[in-house]
Amino acid sequence: MALTSLGDEEIQSLGERGWFTRASFLGEADARAVHAEAKARAEAGLLRPAGIRRGADHTLDRDTRGDFISWVTPEEQGSAIARLREAFAALGETLSAEAYLGLGRFDLQLAWYPGEGARYARHFDAFPGQSNRRVTAIYYLNPDWVPAHGGLLRLYPEGGAVDVAPTLDRLVVFLSERIEHEVLPAQGSRLALTAWYYGRGAG
Repeated sequence: MALTSLGDEEIQSLGERGWFTRASFLGEADARAVHAEAKARAEAGLLRPAGIRRGADHTLDRDTRGDFISWVTPEEQGSAIARLREAFAALGETLSAEAYLGLGRFDLQLAWYPGEGARYARHFDAFPGQSNRRVTAIYYLNPDWVPAHGGLLRLYPEGGAVDVAPTLDRLVVFLSERIEHEVLPAQGSRLALTAWYYGRGAG
């Protein structure tokens, strides 16, 4: 399967269940290169505490959301993370063409959970009254993950909760307005990059 092509079962799962996961997106060598860069940024203190809500309602609440973040912009060039951004751009085009989602621009964020029970409480990624996110795609960067590290992604599709382990090179894609989700408490360091895709008419 080509890097950003979708299998029939992935398209079907996205339409019927609202999500799909792929165990390998870039391949181990490229995934480890992205992991090394992301880890270096976290260790250098380049990430800031994440907040919740938008605009005037934006606030820090470490009990609700305990990760540290930075944005990856289109201007970044030459890094493994920048190459991953290109793969996310191609993924958005593929989702539009093959799953008929009509996606446009996307934002890309690096997130690090330092352990010690850091979590992100149950929520939707779409914000009422805003130019809404339509699709969320999360790429995991944890080569040594074991169950004791926690930090599972818990999805809440119709039919019951589903847990996804945040293992190296795993991709999870879901419909932002349809799938509520949370990050369960992480006891070990946890890294991920998340792309949020907007509709073509979004500002």
